[in-house]
Amino acid sequence: MFSKILNKLKLILGKKSVADSKKSKKVAISKKTTNSSKSSKTVKASKGKKKEEKVLCESFTKIPGVGIKSAKAFYAAGFKSTDAIIAAKDEELLAVPGVGINLVKKLRKYKPN
Repeated sequence: MFSKILNKLKLILGKKSVADSKKSKKVAISKKTTNSSKSSKTVKASKGKKKEEKVLCESFTKIPGVGIKSAKAFYAAGFKSTDAIIAAKDEELLAVPGVGINLVKKLRKYKPN
């Protein structure tokens, strides 16, 4: 999680991390070799992930102060349950784009049933 924070800081400061540059090279190589062909398995897997994302985002929005935008950001950051969001440290929550100190305070006050 700290590496994500460091990478965000580096991006803000205009410096790319070593890991990011390696990833971009791999992506460029994989794009050249695949020729944009998708198999039916890939399409089915992406539909399953979209459905999972939708269900999780709906459950995240039940937390006070969390809207659909924040829910999608939590999902993209790797949170897979409301308990994981509530149990996360303040620094981890603040690393999620669109999450501010006021939302973190609301999450700390929230007591799930």
